[in-house]
Amino acid sequence: MMTAVPPLIAVVGPVEPALLTAWVGHYRALGVDRFLLVFHFTEHACPERRHAVQAACRELGVVPEAVSTGPWHEHTNVRLRDLLRAKAGQGWHLLADSDEFHAFPAPLPELIAEAESASGTVGGVMLDRVAADGSLPGWSPQDGGLDRAYPQGGFFTHHLLRGDPRKIVLAHSTVPVASGNHRAEGHRPVNRPPVVVHHFKWRTRVRENAEQRAAHSADGTWQDASPARLTEARRFLAHLDQHGGRINVQDERYGFRPVSTRAVPDWWAQEATEIVTTWRPPAYTAGPNEPASMISSPSPLGGSNLA
Repeated sequence: MMTAVPPLIAVVGPVEPALLTAWVGHYRALGVDRFLLVFHFTEHACPERRHAVQAACRELGVVPEAVSTGPWHEHTNVRLRDLLRAKAGQGWHLLADSDEFHAFPAPLPELIAEAESASGTVGGVMLDRVAADGSLPGWSPQDGGLDRAYPQGGFFTHHLLRGDPRKIVLAHSTVPVASGNHRAEGHRPVNRPPVVVHHFKWRTRVRENAEQRAAHSADGTWQDASPARLTEARRFLAHLDQHGGRINVQDERYGFRPVSTRAVPDWWAQEATEIVTTWRPPAYTAGPNEPASMISSPSPLGGSNLA
């Protein structure tokens, strides 16, 4: 008997309504018909943005399970996501942040059938999507699709931020998943090649978000279990300062090339497999109030700032 397409589980921040619409459309095209979402807004979230994204959700016919407010602590996403997983019940869960568009090499039921007898997980790797010139533009559907606005794909998170580029994209309900959906202890995915996780984080408000993350992580307003989020935010901001407010798409280390959500690149299998095989967490030197543990968590813009 063919496995049904699982429900999609996500904690969503004040993203652009157009992005949420594109995201829901992407997963509906993959066969998803059940969306379990929670909105989480910090005290700094613009009220207009909050209302706009919730209105867009209603127009899409998706009813959020809850609306949460408060600081974006390290543990916030885990708590909310796991409440959604419990509500989803037994079986498989599809996990995707609201800026992540998965491209699967086979139909979801086929991937799940293969994973049933393996690790209980299916893994992916983030492919960071950026504008052709490395700027951080906004996006409107009237200007064309996301592929047109952010045509370049590379491994920016991996090589510059030194964040964990791995993602758990499917997990059985019996498998606990770490913060940020980056790993599942004792359930390492064995699927090869990894699923392509198109990561549309690098948009117009990402600098504002990184500055907010750095400030609140540094002063303890947002509680972190490791120095990773603060360190990565500072790396990103320093990179922008060094390159005129842009991501340096010419730097060969990041491997930016033209890509599309509609096709898996020819080079993907080799390069992505090498990343998941060799990736190790960077060593952080803990500050006076910073434990040296490694835990990840998504950001208010739907993406992940972590390690």
